[in-house]
Amino acid sequence: MVKLYTDTDKFESHEGPVVVEAFHSALKDLVRSSLDKAGVSWKEFVFSKEYEFITPEAIAAIEQSVVESGYRYQTSAVISFIERPEAYSPIAGADATSDTFSFEHADAVTSELEDGRAQVGQGDNVATYAKNVIGTARYYRSIDDVMTGLREGVPANTVAIIDDSGGTLTAPIIEQFTGIVCAGGTVRSHLGILTREYGIPCVMNSKISGVVNGDTVEVGVSGAAKTTEAYQQGREMSVPVWKHASAS
Repeated sequence: MVKLYTDTDKFESHEGPVVVEAFHSALKDLVRSSLDKAGVSWKEFVFSKEYEFITPEAIAAIEQSVVESGYRYQTSAVISFIERPEAYSPIAGADATSDTFSFEHADAVTSELEDGRAQVGQGDNVATYAKNVIGTARYYRSIDDVMTGLREGVPANTVAIIDDSGGTLTAPIIEQFTGIVCAGGTVRSHLGILTREYGIPCVMNSKISGVVNGDTVEVGVSGAAKTTEAYQQGREMSVPVWKHASAS
């Protein structure tokens, strides 16, 4: 079988998720077999024969095999916690799937209740809006959370609390969020770009404490969006996140 340039890993990168490796292997095998059938040089194949042998149907078949494997972006769903566990520290004893779970960031700026709300943290504002966003906090941290949103829809007025892997994990339901509080990333991250395009108020690199599912939260997105210069200069330029007092 013909050898491809990509068979030599000159950058010595580590093996990725199994499904990604399987997808890449299937693509390589398709190219190898197509090049053999064409019986021409690599240059001629790329510039004049490629589309005769590598068809949309062949690519679709490989993609379908990935879908049928049941893969649901598990790596993207957990990588944030693995790499930065301190950003996602929960209340002691709280189960991550329960309504008592909360991020407990040591650097969250908090305050006492005043005028019906108390500050529970802060984050980097992606874009400035005419007024703050107020909604019901709901954590979306797992594949199951997202699949429930796909099957049943996201409850109205949801402010999603997510990890910095959330851009990939929550992409299928992102349009349904009223606002987003993301525990990682920057305003230039993929999620920041997505939320700007969709017009969804969002704060990144958020440090929050004491917010559980069902809390009414207010995100200060009427404040200034964090600039590139602020990141470069290490200058704090965050907006507050508040929790409103319970109506009961």
